[in-house]
Amino acid sequence: MKKFLLLIGCAIAISSLAQKTTTLGEDSPLRKLAIAQMAISNLYVDTVDNKKLTEDAIRGMLEKLDPHSSYFTPKEVKSFNEPLQGGFEGVGVQFNVLEDTLLVVQTINDGPSEKAGIIAGDRFVSVNDTAIAGVKMSKEEIMRRLRGPKGTKVKIGVKRAGIKDILSFVVVRDKIPLNTVEASYMIRPGVGYIRLSSFGATTPTEVTDAIKKMQSAGMQNLILDLQDNGGGYLQAAVQVLNELLEQHDLLVYTEGRTTRRQEYRARGNGIFRQGKVIVLVNEFTASAAEIVSGAIQDQDRGTIIGRRTFGKGLVQRPVDLPDGSMIRLTVAHYYTPSGRCIQKPYVKGNTKDYYMDVEKRYKHGELTNADSIHFADSLKFETLKKHRVVYGGGGVMPDYFVPLDTTIYTKYHRELAAKSVIINANLRFAEKNRKALIKKYGKEGTTENGEKSEGFTAFEQSYEVPQSFIKDIFAEGEKQGVKPKDDAEKEQTTKTLRRNLKALIARDLWSINEYFRIYNEDSDIVKCALQKIDEN
Repeated sequence: MKKFLLLIGCAIAISSLAQKTTTLGEDSPLRKLAIAQMAISNLYVDTVDNKKLTEDAIRGMLEKLDPHSSYFTPKEVKSFNEPLQGGFEGVGVQFNVLEDTLLVVQTINDGPSEKAGIIAGDRFVSVNDTAIAGVKMSKEEIMRRLRGPKGTKVKIGVKRAGIKDILSFVVVRDKIPLNTVEASYMIRPGVGYIRLSSFGATTPTEVTDAIKKMQSAGMQNLILDLQDNGGGYLQAAVQVLNELLEQHDLLVYTEGRTTRRQEYRARGNGIFRQGKVIVLVNEFTASAAEIVSGAIQDQDRGTIIGRRTFGKGLVQRPVDLPDGSMIRLTVAHYYTPSGRCIQKPYVKGNTKDYYMDVEKRYKHGELTNADSIHFADSLKFETLKKHRVVYGGGGVMPDYFVPLDTTIYTKYHRELAAKSVIINANLRFAEKNRKALIKKYGKEGTTENGEKSEGFTAFEQSYEVPQSFIKDIFAEGEKQGVKPKDDAEKEQTTKTLRRNLKALIARDLWSINEYFRIYNEDSDIVKCALQKIDEN
């Protein structure tokens, strides 16, 4: 009898809930969803978190759509937007965590920490009198404590080499820029090089400034490196293309089920409309970076070199929710000027398989052999001026294929890197030798004592990574059970380590720009680009 009464009570409760949603219409899917949510909230045997329940429902709906429609919590929205919006508010240091302690790799030029007197090599041991060293605090938690609104103060305890006592600094937080141009320099006489990490709000200005600076140094041809560039704002890609293409040239167009065709064309006021353009791409070049690559190729403005790009041709629109969370909903496809949709195929709801595509390419030999890549005739298009054949349906295929060199990094090297042996050894080396290196290769042209510095050029031409440094890495690897297969593997690893470590040391003494100046000299894709510029 009690069981019968309980069932009657549940039925009455659900009926009552259903009556509250009658304004949605008898057959409305939203009414069905609302009844389910209220039933769970009011009748479920255990207490439920309605907020999480709603978020799970949203995620569940989006997971059944395309791989790029997604939901972000308010915290995730902030983290997602920061790199694209061009900055955040904090203390202005680049750091790494070494042996459970934050080690300052660099201070941002003219940033809050530099103004306060903090220097590269300092170790942060406390923030506002709370210990952050030796307590196994996560990098994310350390960042949370250091960041804060512009104008607020944070007290930082610092351990500095050669000084016994803990130093105390009060840093006034400020806006810290996040640049998307990682490197820009004259790679050869008359040839400029720009490497872009993403397409954010500040990208067009950064690219324009870099081009102007290199033009004043005699740049006639440009290498635009979009390797590993995962994309960003479509408008940023359009503005970058505007600097390279002629008036009225079609750059990209978008179209969807409920969104009419929208075209983006060059205004004709770009600052680099003459001169050769080489675009470097690989399997991680995606989205906005593919818009730029596809437009340059379709308009026969330049040459694409590298490997087939990722293949993301979907446009997302942010839908802001009342609590600060956000849905990024796919609303359209984008098409290159010739009409190509470069979105690779996907099965709705199968996100894992979609993101495993690059690994499949590797296994099928597509990253090492151009003959392994096949396109259906139905995906064939022509460029707009020279009528060259190009293909849609899965990324941008470069004009010149450069295979992935699988022999550069040995298994021994990869294992050393995976156990953080290399990066930690580099941090220790930089900390120990920074003063001597700066004395000889000071970034400002003079040393602390006013003596002349040899500078980066001398470093690039003459510096050799000490063999003792390599031996220390191998010894640490052996302690952690990482050993080479044979002498040949050890010799190959040594060769690659010398180049990589020199680039890392250059980054620590100067910036990421100098890292790429060292690294690019051994890059097959960059070498191919320079060769094509010389040939034509």
